[in-house]
Amino acid sequence: MSISPPSLTGVALLLGLSLFLGLAFEEFFSSRDHRRPGGIRTFPLLAFAGGVLYAFDQAHFVPFTGGLIVLGAWLTVFYSRHVQEKDEQGEPNVGLVVPALNIHAYLLGAIALALPPWVAVTFTVTAVLLLTGRERLHALARRIEVKEIVTAGQFLILTGIVLPLLPNAPVTTLTSITPRQAWLALIVVAALSYASYLAQRYWAAAARGLWMPALGGLYSSTATTVVLAREAKTGALPRQHAQAGITLATAIMYLRILVVVAFFNLALARVLAPWLCCLSLAGLVICALQYRLGKPAAGDKKAGTLSAQRLATNPLELGPAALFAVLFIVVSLVSNWAKAEFGTSGIYTLAAIVGVTDIDPFVLNLAQGGTAGMSDPALAAAILIAASSNNILKALYAAFFAGGRATEASAVFLVLLAAAGVVIAFFLTGF
Repeated sequence: MSISPPSLTGVALLLGLSLFLGLAFEEFFSSRDHRRPGGIRTFPLLAFAGGVLYAFDQAHFVPFTGGLIVLGAWLTVFYSRHVQEKDEQGEPNVGLVVPALNIHAYLLGAIALALPPWVAVTFTVTAVLLLTGRERLHALARRIEVKEIVTAGQFLILTGIVLPLLPNAPVTTLTSITPRQAWLALIVVAALSYASYLAQRYWAAAARGLWMPALGGLYSSTATTVVLAREAKTGALPRQHAQAGITLATAIMYLRILVVVAFFNLALARVLAPWLCCLSLAGLVICALQYRLGKPAAGDKKAGTLSAQRLATNPLELGPAALFAVLFIVVSLVSNWAKAEFGTSGIYTLAAIVGVTDIDPFVLNLAQGGTAGMSDPALAAAILIAASSNNILKALYAAFFAGGRATEASAVFLVLLAAAGVVIAFFLTGF
């Protein structure tokens, strides 16, 4: 029987990772009263035992499997006695962390020698992070509401079950967008918005500074503008904070558009990237100036925070998801009609109109090729016009509908950003 000798790199990796795992294990359980099998000596020994037994039979793994059975039998005896003990809260010790980490150390021997190094590193680092993050993870689990878990399950169903079953061919001659493309567009936008929503609700730091407006820009810059303007008008939020937040949300909106377009159409994203990044940078500079140089108005509170409940609703709920899907289909149909009847100018006019609603369906329709016969510069111009139109709407909200004088400075800057977007669109189309 020929034995393939392990590489020196694999052995060094095995030793380093097993010591790392053992060190984290001992540090975590150092404050516990009960002794646990495992640690900075046990785990390297287990890892080397697993590696040697794997090297003896790399075809059928008979010695390696035998060693795993012996280790499992010993851990079974330990666990049967361990569950009779009580933890610090007086509850039975029914956790499987200790046996799982011992088995992990044993398997690490074969993984480090047989598989690429990144597998062993990922395997071990993940285990250490889960071990050391126990308290934070349990605290997070207690904070998350049941409806959030149900919503996440619905999202997995929509992504993993519904999406693969949808046809990837057009079902009507009125549009070239397929049902799978429409559903994928919904999933991408909902996932990005959902990540922002979760951060707003469960990340404590988001309530401080300008984090909440920034996350709101990932979710909906329009909704963020309305909330900030209303808060500034009522005095619940400092005017300086609200003005900078409105500008920041729009600056983030440009980056969000770029990310969404790049997911579906890299060529179009390359055309848009320099212009959207410049507009976003201009917004960030204005935001910094407003935040640093702005003077608090009389009556402003010294500190203010935004509540995630006021800023965003769950984007994975069936109502918003269904509305987005309907808007996407309607925009696709209208875009094809406008292109057929009025040519490229019809798309530009439609872009200006959809800016007063949700521009995501329009942007996604263009990125996925829903409007045939248009060049990438023309598509980029249409997207910029839609974003500029949306900025005008937000400026009206900031100046008149919600904030009045409290946020009229931000309204002026939004108009300037909109004008810059239109100028770039004219440049791209050659006017």
